[in-house]
Amino acid sequence: MAEFADHVTVSVKAGDGGHGCASVHREKFKPLGGPDGGNGGRGGDVILEVGASTATLLDFHRRPVRKAGNGRAGEGSNKSGAQGGDLVISVPNGTVVKSSEGEILADLVGTGTRFVAAAGGRGGLGNAALASARRKAPGFALKGEPGEHRELVLELKTVADIGLVGFPNAGKSSLIAAMSAARPKIADYPFTTLVPNLGVVEAGDIQFVVADVPGLIPGASQGRGLGHDFLRHVERCAALVHVLDLAPLDDDRDPVADLDTIEAELAAYEAATGAPLAARPRLVALNKIDVPAARELAGRVRERLAARGLPAYEVSAATTEGLRELKFAMAAVVAGARAAEPEAEPARVVIRPVPAGGPDFEVTRAGEGVFLVRGEKPERWVRQTDFGNDEAVGYLADRLARLGVEEALAEAGAVPGDEVLIGDPGDAVVFDWDPTVPMPAGPKSRGGHTPGPRGTDRRLRS
Repeated sequence: MAEFADHVTVSVKAGDGGHGCASVHREKFKPLGGPDGGNGGRGGDVILEVGASTATLLDFHRRPVRKAGNGRAGEGSNKSGAQGGDLVISVPNGTVVKSSEGEILADLVGTGTRFVAAAGGRGGLGNAALASARRKAPGFALKGEPGEHRELVLELKTVADIGLVGFPNAGKSSLIAAMSAARPKIADYPFTTLVPNLGVVEAGDIQFVVADVPGLIPGASQGRGLGHDFLRHVERCAALVHVLDLAPLDDDRDPVADLDTIEAELAAYEAATGAPLAARPRLVALNKIDVPAARELAGRVRERLAARGLPAYEVSAATTEGLRELKFAMAAVVAGARAAEPEAEPARVVIRPVPAGGPDFEVTRAGEGVFLVRGEKPERWVRQTDFGNDEAVGYLADRLARLGVEEALAEAGAVPGDEVLIGDPGDAVVFDWDPTVPMPAGPKSRGGHTPGPRGTDRRLRS
């Protein structure tokens, strides 16, 4: 069974808002006590939060569909419905949230960082909230809005200061085990580790995180092997350490050629993704010098690397020889990178109000005798309307008329009998436009009051 996942697709559904209640207060000697229908509760949000104890996206792999609680419907006696419970899901530090189209929505770094992946729907107003001086006893209420439904892609990019890169079986996992308290699975076989391993290393008063980046083989940047999946884990590292195997199972291997191969894969990945890997400082660990032949080879390799300006350290994960020098060299690079970082500013909430004066809707011709109305307000009002209640439909007509939809349709060339679609063309509500159905004349028309039994609208019975 898999124990690690760093790339998953998840479906999140926020809670629907509760419907408003249409109710009239009744008690002895008060047959018409007025509307007292309460509002529906708001649906719960789906929230992603960085958890200190979460290290993998495996739980999403097992349960890819998540849903928050729905809001409760309003009740009589002015009782508002309860709000739906938020669903807070823990994700690892370094999780990148993308839309299904690949747009980056959030980069979650730092324990406690939150992102609302799907917002809950607003609850519908009850008839008590819809009452006015001109509509004293509405016979309808507004429906709750559906919560957001999103398909998201979550990618984990390991948050580490140092990334260990190298061919399979070069000893990267063994080095992490020797330098830290991490205990990755280690075996003597020429295959790659399947899980990025993290270890906390201390050198003097500096503490930093080291990550083993597995899966790097020739062609990894083009998707060969597991490298394409794991290369993303080097993006956040302050420095890269090449771990070269000086005692490979294949005697014909050249350690410097291995380094060149890995650098070529990193360069190809940078070209494909734009990740600034070329600017990362490099160190080289010449591993397995406990083997006599490897110790002899280390001197020659070190000279070749020095000619390139690459600092090399002879180490042995088996005997811990040379690890102290390597650790302090890593710590120096990390300290320099941290000192170069801009000073962190206190967290603040950024409010970006929608610019005023923009159009509330847009009318376009969608075909012969067909017109499409798009806009946040008309689409939301349609979702809130109970089309089984004539008075509610009349209230919608009043709102659309006050917004200017009828005038815009006339200017666009609509004639009586044309089809009017409101919303997404694939899931729109369709009306037969009849501008001859008048709104009530006089100042009372602003309130949309139309005399008649509760729940009816005489304009709709022509």
